[in-house]
Amino acid sequence: MQAEIVFLGSGTSMGVPTLGCGCAVCTSIDPRDRRMRPSIIVLFRDGDSERCVLIDTGPDFRQQALRENLHTIDAVLYTHAHADHILGLDDLRPLSFKNLRKIPLYADQTTTQVLQQVFAYTFSEDNKYPYKARVELRPLKEYTRIFGAEFATVPLVHGTLKTVGFRFGNAAYLTDMSDIPETSFALLQDLDVLIVDALRRTPHPSHSNLETSLKFVEKIRPRLAYFTHIAHDLGHVETENELPAHVHMAYDGLRIPIEL
Repeated sequence: MQAEIVFLGSGTSMGVPTLGCGCAVCTSIDPRDRRMRPSIIVLFRDGDSERCVLIDTGPDFRQQALRENLHTIDAVLYTHAHADHILGLDDLRPLSFKNLRKIPLYADQTTTQVLQQVFAYTFSEDNKYPYKARVELRPLKEYTRIFGAEFATVPLVHGTLKTVGFRFGNAAYLTDMSDIPETSFALLQDLDVLIVDALRRTPHPSHSNLETSLKFVEKIRPRLAYFTHIAHDLGHVETENELPAHVHMAYDGLRIPIEL
């Protein structure tokens, strides 16, 4: 089925512009150099219904949802439990009130434990407040079926931590990673669209840099690749101009058609 990826944010954990910084990228007037915290949505039709699957609820989620005019979220998938990927969970509240059922949140065991701790007021059965987010945690499986779409979990390495990416249809989203385990490459064959972490030029202990990400693209061989989780070290235009023709810098609001 036809679907669409929308980049809610393409920036790093501190966002771009970065607070207190006056570098060329942080002061750029190019809107593609203004990057909120990383997140995407996957839009598709399930029968007569429009579906919206969100990957991560970062601290900028409210602004991102307003920008994209989001009125509903059908499910959320979490890559890991770092602040820039979970702190917008409470902003699901007004969207969840519209639903007849709770919004399912799919997360691995570690992420689930952090969400239950950070958002104890949401998940505590003792809290009877009627206006807390109507959400429910569900275990993230190897393959998660959400309405008519299947999302495969792709194990990743994020410094000393384990995170996950997702393969859905002919696309994959691999944010917050410094390495891809050899066993995960089998899940990344025959991609039309690869979205991958490319933080900056110089090496980083927990993120892939530009050089390494290009090597991942060369190994996976997608038809198109997009870099995300971008810091203020990389200006959009100058970096885009030096990339191969099939590799691009993502930016907030970018829309990419895919097949599920």
